[in-house]
Amino acid sequence: MFFQNLARKNEIGANCYLLETSDSTIVLDSGMHPKEEGLDALPAHHEIPPSSVDAIVLSHAHLDHTGTIPVLMRDQQDAPLYLTQATADLAKALLHNSVNVMQHKRLEFGITEYPLYGHRELDRLATRWEPQKYEASWKINRDTKLTFHDAGHILGSAGVMVESGEKRIFYTGDIQFEDQTLITGAKFPQEHVDTLIVETTRGASPRAADYDRDIEEQKLLDAILATLERGGSALIPVFAIGKTQEVLTMIHKFKQSGQLPDSTPVYMGGLSTKMTMIFDDLSDSTSRKVPDFKILEDMDLQTGSKKHKGAPITYRPGAIFCLSSGMMSEKTTSNIFAQTFISNPKNSLLFVGYADPASPGGIIRQTTKGDIVKLSKDQPAVVLNCPVEVFDFSGHATRDAILDYILKLSPQQVFLVHGDIEASEWFQQQITDRLPQTECVIPLPGKKYSL
Repeated sequence: MFFQNLARKNEIGANCYLLETSDSTIVLDSGMHPKEEGLDALPAHHEIPPSSVDAIVLSHAHLDHTGTIPVLMRDQQDAPLYLTQATADLAKALLHNSVNVMQHKRLEFGITEYPLYGHRELDRLATRWEPQKYEASWKINRDTKLTFHDAGHILGSAGVMVESGEKRIFYTGDIQFEDQTLITGAKFPQEHVDTLIVETTRGASPRAADYDRDIEEQKLLDAILATLERGGSALIPVFAIGKTQEVLTMIHKFKQSGQLPDSTPVYMGGLSTKMTMIFDDLSDSTSRKVPDFKILEDMDLQTGSKKHKGAPITYRPGAIFCLSSGMMSEKTTSNIFAQTFISNPKNSLLFVGYADPASPGGIIRQTTKGDIVKLSKDQPAVVLNCPVEVFDFSGHATRDAILDYILKLSPQQVFLVHGDIEASEWFQQQITDRLPQTECVIPLPGKKYSL
């Protein structure tokens, strides 16, 4: 039995892993690198012989895990894709949107490889998607059995247990053990596993010892109220899948409790609207803290898109704008809106998730108030006059929570993935010190490791 990291670098990017059991070849995830373009954004699919894979497993619908699934399925013509129903619905919408984005980049930047797949091909490949339920095992070959477990990261996210012969291998995908505002925490197996393949996203970032989610939500509410009191509006850049729905649920809770005026207009825009429809459609079929709450039905939201039908999103004072993308990438709704928003000192820009330092959102977070900032190469620089605040509502478990899980399982072997090298090295040091009998590996891209 073997494990191989098909990501091109040890970092968060085009996540993809090959697992060879006693009688099956399995690929875990197939993402698109958010910082690369064209063929450079792909995992190392060329390491896998065509039509050699028995099954593909998709842990969840974020682009860095999902974005090149169609390319992989094209090469592996007999392999079904296993995923949860929620991941299937979200991934289909995300991948169709990705086709549109790639078509635009081909025209604008001359990236001739784009699009990597088309709408019709995606629909055809989706006939090989086989949704599975949590905690219900299924066999892919005589000696290999799979089971999904709720990962608590976003709607539909799952870790997968692979049992083959006497071996138990668990791939976590992205994890959140704590309850979020809408999504409940992970329900992972607690019994021993032989090999654990685990994410290390927050390994280099300890959380403050006094952190409390309720207090963090109160800080966000206070920032919104202060903005409204001075006659401005709040812009909250959000990721379309997960963060949008969490933030909207917080705002609904603030209004329900009377802490935020019920008349406060809330705008949502970009890909977030379609993804929120899917969250609502599955509200009674997945684990949620507020299962009967439907965001689009129960909130008086204003929606719009810069390209599609619906009223365009225009500025008004006294409002909250939850717009994608979360990193304010160029040409996204939040980026375009910010061009005329952040120069008004009455407004506020409130970040609720990670922003890569090189992204427009990351650049803003490093910019001093009163300085100019360039959000898009096609637009002039603007002065940052409004307050900028950052809040911790991460959909990833803390490093200490993940370490506790590793220590509890006490596996014979741990592969540290989905993290920058500094993050993975923190885990490696901790595991080496506290589980000296465990083989702990930061898997080099392309190298095969025996299980």
